[in-house]
Amino acid sequence: MKNSFLRGALILGLLSAIGPFAIDMYLPALPSIGQSLGASIGAVQASLMAFFIALGVGQIIYGPLSDMVGRKPPLYAGLALFAIGSVGCALSPDVHALVAMRFVQGLGACACSVVPRAVVRDLHTGHDAVRLMSLLMLVFSVSPILAPLAGSLLIEWSGWRSAFWVMTASALMGLALVAWGMTETRPREQRIHSNWRQALAGYATLLRDRHFMGLVFIGAFGISSFFVYLANSSFVLIDHYGLSPRQYSIAFAANAASFIGMSQLTGRLGRRFGLLPVVKVAATGYALLMLLLLACYGLGVDRLELLLALLFGGYGFLGLVMPTTAVLALEEHGPIAGTASALMGTLQFLTGAVVMALVGLFVDGSALPMVTGIAISALLAFVLVRVTLGASRPSF
Repeated sequence: MKNSFLRGALILGLLSAIGPFAIDMYLPALPSIGQSLGASIGAVQASLMAFFIALGVGQIIYGPLSDMVGRKPPLYAGLALFAIGSVGCALSPDVHALVAMRFVQGLGACACSVVPRAVVRDLHTGHDAVRLMSLLMLVFSVSPILAPLAGSLLIEWSGWRSAFWVMTASALMGLALVAWGMTETRPREQRIHSNWRQALAGYATLLRDRHFMGLVFIGAFGISSFFVYLANSSFVLIDHYGLSPRQYSIAFAANAASFIGMSQLTGRLGRRFGLLPVVKVAATGYALLMLLLLACYGLGVDRLELLLALLFGGYGFLGLVMPTTAVLALEEHGPIAGTASALMGTLQFLTGAVVMALVGLFVDGSALPMVTGIAISALLAFVLVRVTLGASRPSF
C-alpha cells in the first residue's frame, strides 16, 4: 500500500510538473529571447501570459471531459498538444509566432494540471489527500528547483530554442508514464451519468458555493503573487540587479525550495492543529512579510538581499496555503472532482494572468512594481481567508 501510494505520488507529480517545467526552464531565457527576436519586454512577457491564459481556459474543458471519459484519455490528448506546441515554439521565427505556439502549448499542459488533482480526490479524502497532494508537490518541486538552472545552462550552450526541444522530450516521457505507469481511477460505472449538461450544472452549483469560491480565490491570489514573480523576476534580477542567468536560476530555485519544503509539512501540521488554523496562520505570515517588503521598497530600500530573504520566507508560508486550500475546496465535491478541479484551475490561472497583466502596465525596470503586485495579492488572499474561514464550517 505504501509503495503504491509513493508510486502514485511520483507519477502524478511528474505529470503535474510538465506545465511548470515549460515555465521555469523558459524564465532565464526571457531577456535573450527579446534580444534574439527583437521584441520588447512586454511582447516577451505576452508569450508567458498566453501560456497562463491557455492553462486557465483549457482546464474548464479537460475537467468535465475527464469525468465523462476517464482520467487517461484527456492526458493523452493534452500531452500530444503540448508536444506540438513545444516544437512550434522551438521553430518560431518571430515573437508573434512564439506567443501563438505558447498558447497551444498551454492548452496541452493544462490537462496535466487539472487531471492529477482529480485523481487525488478519486483516491483519497481528508488527511490522506493532503499527504498525497504534498508528496505530489515534492515530486513537482523538481521543476522549479532544477528547471531554471537547466534552462540557464541550455541557453549558454545551445541558445533559448533548445529549451523547447527538451520540453518536447518531456511530453513524450509523460505519454509513456500515462500509458504504462498509471491506472484509470474513474471507473466506467462512475462515468455513466457524466455529460456536458451535468458539467454545466456542476459549474453552476460550484459558482453558488461561497465556501468553495472563497477557497478557490484564496489560492488564486496566492498563485497570482507567484505569477507576478515569474513574469518579472528575470528582468529584475538579471537586468536590474545584474545577476547572470545561472545566478538567477539559483535564486529562483531557493524560493521554490522554500515553497516546496514547507508544503511537505501540511499533512503533519494539519493533523496536529487542523487544516483551517494552518491556512489562517500561513496566510497571515505571508501577508505580513510581503507588506514589510513593500514598505521597505516604498521607503527607497532597494537591496537584493532584502528582496531574496523576504521572498524566501514569504513563499514558505505560501507553500502551506496552496495545497491545503486545494484539498479543502475539493473535499465536498467528490462526484464532480474533475469539474471542480477544472473550475478551480481556470479561475486561479485567469486571475493570475489578469494580475500579471496589470502589474505589467507599471513595469519600469525596477523591483517596485513586482513587489507591489506580490504584496497586494498576498493581502487579498489574507482578507479572503478571514472572510471565508473566519466562521467556517467544521473541518477535519
